[in-house]
Amino acid sequence: MALPTPLHGVIPPVCTPLDPRGQVDTVSLAHLVDHLIDGGVHGLFALGSTSEVAYLTDAQRATALEAVLKAADGRVPVLAGAIDTTTPRVLDHARTAAGLGADALVATAPFYTRTHPREIAAHFRHLRTAVDLPLLAYDIPTAVHSKLAPALVRELAEDGTLAGLKDSSGDEGSLRRLIVALGGRTGRRTGPAPGFAILTGSELTADAALLAGADGIVPGLGNVDPAGYVRLYDAARSGDWERAAAEQERLAALFSMVDTGPESEMGRSSSALGAFKAALHLLGVIKRGTTAFPQLPLSGESVREVGRLLTEAGLTPPQGDHRSG
Repeated sequence: MALPTPLHGVIPPVCTPLDPRGQVDTVSLAHLVDHLIDGGVHGLFALGSTSEVAYLTDAQRATALEAVLKAADGRVPVLAGAIDTTTPRVLDHARTAAGLGADALVATAPFYTRTHPREIAAHFRHLRTAVDLPLLAYDIPTAVHSKLAPALVRELAEDGTLAGLKDSSGDEGSLRRLIVALGGRTGRRTGPAPGFAILTGSELTADAALLAGADGIVPGLGNVDPAGYVRLYDAARSGDWERAAAEQERLAALFSMVDTGPESEMGRSSSALGAFKAALHLLGVIKRGTTAFPQLPLSGESVREVGRLLTEAGLTPPQGDHRSG
């Protein structure tokens, strides 16, 4: 499938349901893909952070991506995370993704050892040359310990290396500087890199990013409430910023589920991903809320709090869900 230019809309990073043995639950994953597409999303991002990509073996990554592609069945573009420490390892994932039929790749800067911007640029250029798929950069400095500077992203956008950026840096100023560097909110389509997609990974400031000129949203919480983020996006695109802000505020309240796991007892990743999966289980989308080892599971009390937040947000389980099947 050819990517729209620019890539836009709501593109959730798809959770990876697991069975009790920690293997990919492909049946639940297919249900999740249908849940997202039925919610109106414009694309899917498989094998991102919310997909627990760092916890999956190479074989599990391929299984998950293949299941997402099969379930999507060409209805929306599928972006595949090719996320690993060094260029050769990322290339292996990228070639696997291309062979399975992914529509685009998403990669971070190299990590584990610190890299210079020139090395990061060479990394992205080598990936783009080696695998003939659109390539998006994933800016997530909390995980890779390198911040992609606006000047570097602009350089790689202008020379055609990058087709877009998923910004999960939390640095709203840097994101705004990049939008301005590429022509500003109203001039980006005739700027130095027409067609370059800017996507925010923030669940909490999606309306602000869209107002600034971002093209789309990649929200982990979008697994739970894809239709809510689609309503937010549609309101923003129509210029109804009051309605967009109201939807954003409802989603911000729902996002508090990521803190249901006590900080004194478990990591923030365990709490957030456990909450998303618990919510999907409660909503009847996936069979169980298992997270990858060694992440700790949510307690019954935390799961009940997730359920309360779902109810407050107007989300209720359907009758006759498949969880017992």
